[in-house]
Amino acid sequence: MLKTGFGQNGVMPARFLQINDVAEILNISVRQAYSLVTTGELPAIKVGRSWRIEAEELEAYIKRAYAATRQQVADGTLASDPEFDESQN
Repeated sequence: MLKTGFGQNGVMPARFLQINDVAEILNISVRQAYSLVTTGELPAIKVGRSWRIEAEELEAYIKRAYAATRQQVADGTLASDPEFDESQN
């Protein structure tokens, strides 16, 4: 269900985000954000030559990523990040 209305500051929040916005929010490169969209991992629409990602879809993607990470931790299948692997210090 689409939520409409104005926020506390009297400004209606943006419904759609651009690839650059998604990259900034997720702290990833624009190329990585574009890849999420073009692989279908992050649903988006094409408007002219530009992609638009609904804010609710980005929130749903983030929730799915958290759930997947929690499951990997629970299963013991989360690969360690060599950058933070303390055993190599």
